[in-house]
Amino acid sequence: MIRAGGLVAFPTETVYGLGGNALDVEAVARIFSAKERPHFDPLIVHAADAESALSFARDVPDIAIGLAAHFWPGPLTLLLPKKDAIPDLVTAGLPDVGLRVPDHPFALAMLREAGCPVAAPSANPFGRVSPTTAIHVMEQLGHRIDMVLDGGPCRVGIESTVLRLGPGRPSILRHGGVTQESLEAFLGPLESVTSPLAETVPQTSPGQLLQHYSPRTPLSILPTWDAALPEVKKLGGLAFQAPPCPERFDRLEVLSPTGDFVEATARFFAALRSLDASGVDLIVATPFPQVNLGRALNDRLFRAAAKAQYIDG
Repeated sequence: MIRAGGLVAFPTETVYGLGGNALDVEAVARIFSAKERPHFDPLIVHAADAESALSFARDVPDIAIGLAAHFWPGPLTLLLPKKDAIPDLVTAGLPDVGLRVPDHPFALAMLREAGCPVAAPSANPFGRVSPTTAIHVMEQLGHRIDMVLDGGPCRVGIESTVLRLGPGRPSILRHGGVTQESLEAFLGPLESVTSPLAETVPQTSPGQLLQHYSPRTPLSILPTWDAALPEVKKLGGLAFQAPPCPERFDRLEVLSPTGDFVEATARFFAALRSLDASGVDLIVATPFPQVNLGRALNDRLFRAAAKAQYIDG
């Protein structure tokens, strides 16, 4: 299906991707069309192994080879100068391409069998909650694509970290499944460039738009659970650990009773999707600790809030 120019949703360790042959401009255009994704938002290119992935980059620095050996397969995307074989449509006309090797046996088997790099954003309508099961994909995109490869729930549950290599110090453009702490243990201090960009210009990385990962139900962020809760008919809550007032919610999703970041991250999008489908009028949440995977969770939470401000109580 991939070799024929079709679109296949497939599991990775992060979220389900919507894949097409990255060297086929028509297939890439179909990805944008199926997602209703603006062409200024670039795609990440997936390959079966590090050698294949880095073969689509020019002037690969030694540090990229070292990062690939240490973190691939895994939830890390390296942003490097692209070779001409990668169509400009994949990179939103920019000179760099995001490359990664996913850590999922189905994804790797598919990539090896296809024999080509696969461009794949998350398999959901643009700007909406990312899918972490095949059912999520079918509910939102099943009528627009050719095939869904069901590999069960995604283990990591949020998208990959995007790391730009040069010029200057490496910088994180999107926090994700590889933590800043892990990267800094390998590279030393990093810059973090994750502030939202203008929404009409090419984005240097996926996931940088201010409004992203959004449920249809309004989502607001409380500074703490001690703040006064808003008065609405049905209130939903998204909590890292159990809040002090669980009885106040008509629907409550607790991501990790023990405060485990890995568990919370794996459940984040599914919990947000469940709250969105529950019929509540408003979802409220509080920020995660800004360490470890909490950085990536906060990034998703604030963008999902769709320009909402803190509720001060």
